[in-house]
Amino acid sequence: MTHPTPAHNGTTASLDERVTGALIGAAVGDALGGPVEGYSPEQILERHGGRVHGVVGPWNGDDWRTARPLAPYHKGDGHVTDDTLMTHALVRVYGTVRDHLDAYAIAEHLVPDLISNPRWIPELETEALPLQRIFLAEKWLVARLHYGHMDPREAGTGNIVNCGAAMYMAPVGLVNAANPAAAYAEALDVAGAHQSSYGREAAGVLAAAVAAACVPGATPESVVAAALSLAKDGTRAAIEAVCEVAARHSDFESALAPLRAAVAPYDTVGPDYRAPSLGARRPSRLHAIEELPVALGMLLVSGGDFRHAVLGAVNYGRDCDSIATMAGALAGALGSPVPEDWAKTVAEASRLDLWEPAATLTKVAREVFERDVRRRRAHEAAFAAIGGTGCSG
Repeated sequence: MTHPTPAHNGTTASLDERVTGALIGAAVGDALGGPVEGYSPEQILERHGGRVHGVVGPWNGDDWRTARPLAPYHKGDGHVTDDTLMTHALVRVYGTVRDHLDAYAIAEHLVPDLISNPRWIPELETEALPLQRIFLAEKWLVARLHYGHMDPREAGTGNIVNCGAAMYMAPVGLVNAANPAAAYAEALDVAGAHQSSYGREAAGVLAAAVAAACVPGATPESVVAAALSLAKDGTRAAIEAVCEVAARHSDFESALAPLRAAVAPYDTVGPDYRAPSLGARRPSRLHAIEELPVALGMLLVSGGDFRHAVLGAVNYGRDCDSIATMAGALAGALGSPVPEDWAKTVAEASRLDLWEPAATLTKVAREVFERDVRRRRAHEAAFAAIGGTGCSG
């Protein structure tokens, strides 16, 4: 089977290429970042004898089954994490609904999928329910929606505020390709079932940024501008601060420390990623998740080049699987090619068809667009019929 390869030229990349690049790019970034998640750039440098330049093995080698704090997960060797599992779950919801989604779609489709359908879980090296792999912030979806019967639009309130919703929101941006405002609004609705405060805001802005990356002729700068035009409160301030610093760099090595310094005032987790501060992950209008601003910053540093953006995100450390997931989705949506050897390695190691979700979502995006056009024309006709237009003749 021949898979579509994203074009080098973002102006000419087709919808198929952008969706494929974004979804495969996100999965590749996730897999590359997984084995070094939670560590600092200095620790990564020491552990690997240099920077990470591709797929690497587990941090603790053959002791991954028992070594804390990651046991029993096999992070590394090309295995995707929960970021990709959740992204593909959201694509399946789109494949079922075949229209725009809202918080109710998460309750009615995504949650049952997480608790009812066993799938191959790469990090567990076995078939299991996705519920048994996803993090506590994602298990919240099941507790609140399946067991608690909460209003889906409000179920995210009370959850720890993190990147849990933003990390899998790229499909919303792709279904709304080239329409950042629509992607932002839809993602905020969808993410209301999962997150609140700046976690929900980040989900909306990430979707908007992916949609903006699909605009013909889009650049990293135009993607950031679109994100800033919609972002609110601490999320907007953090993106501004990080991207102002990122614009001064053209190599991720020199940017690692400055980007962290720029985002630190907005990040509630604190300097020790594995020992969060007492104020961590609580609702705030002044703070932001760390992952989205840094992903946008790495997109700028790399000039939109997929390999450079993802490796910058990976070597940044901390929550680098999610940062690289976002950076990979953005660079892929711009049309920067995902290295074929990386994609092949991750697909085989994770036992996932990375191309099928992209094909599904591309079809859904076209169907939704056609339905949107019909809805818009019906609105235009109704509005004109009540004398709402100023057209003459």
